[in-house]
Amino acid sequence: MRKTFLNIVWTACENWYVFIGAVVIAGLAWSAFYKKRALVAQLVKPQWQKIILKNYAEWRITLRLVLWVIAFLAVCFALLQPQWGKKDEMVAQEGRELFIALDVSRSMLAEDIKPNRLAFAQSKIKRLLQLLPSERVGLIIFAGVPIVQCPLTRDTGLFSMFLNQVDADTISTGTTALDQVIAKTVATFERMAARKNKILVIFTDGEDFSQQLSQVRQKALEAGLHVFTYGVGTEQGAPVPVIKEGKVVSFEKNEQGNVVLTKLNEGILRSLSAETGAQYISPTQTDDDLQLLVKKVEEYEKETFEDRQLSVYEDRYPFFLAVSLCALLLEWIL
Repeated sequence: MRKTFLNIVWTACENWYVFIGAVVIAGLAWSAFYKKRALVAQLVKPQWQKIILKNYAEWRITLRLVLWVIAFLAVCFALLQPQWGKKDEMVAQEGRELFIALDVSRSMLAEDIKPNRLAFAQSKIKRLLQLLPSERVGLIIFAGVPIVQCPLTRDTGLFSMFLNQVDADTISTGTTALDQVIAKTVATFERMAARKNKILVIFTDGEDFSQQLSQVRQKALEAGLHVFTYGVGTEQGAPVPVIKEGKVVSFEKNEQGNVVLTKLNEGILRSLSAETGAQYISPTQTDDDLQLLVKKVEEYEKETFEDRQLSVYEDRYPFFLAVSLCALLLEWIL
């Protein structure tokens, strides 16, 4: 837990409780000192103390006590790991690279998962970013034609900004085409430096209208692309709402005038993930689904990215340890 106070960054504020011990010990020490002084005053009159008690000096005892308190407090401040003053460092970056593909077809507005499939998927993706802090993540939105909405980045703020731009007003009128998003991901990775592992996570309801899924799946295998799929929706399904000006005005109907139900198609998603050496993830209201996904992603070997120059605060806790050591040495001399 980091806090900034007096222009100092305290990086381990969770250790604040050590000051409780410091206060208790200081209180006991002062209490013992005053009791000793009272006892000496009771036994020997002040004018006779220098003659009878040759090695007794109240100022020396007081100073030694102050030095002990300073030493202990300095250690307490050191445990808070203070930092100030910046320096430039070259930091070697390691992690994995994965693209997250979000289905933005009309069926993603169905409300069998609240508030709707699209909003549910967005919230899950944001949580996934928190669980994968060291990875470089890119965003692809797709229905018919996929678009790289955000390139691979560790900037979660930038990624979230692009993710938040996807809403009901930008939903595609096209239908889901898994072959297109897989082909797009393969092509994107091919333009990059060679990677040991290529990962794609698709958030979709699985209502696929691909024309060349089997061929593209073979290309993914040859390219070493691992396709994880996250099913958004339920097997019971829900009607597809027609939204105008932010309001549901009707529901999508077929040629016979019947309301169309959109259902989660787990079969195609399970098959796609299994054949590419990945896994299908079932949705849950807790983090269990994402924890499973993170566990599987972390099984892949990390890549070494380019070094990056960062301005970082310098650790200053050695200064407090030095103060503590000096106080103890001076107390020992006295």
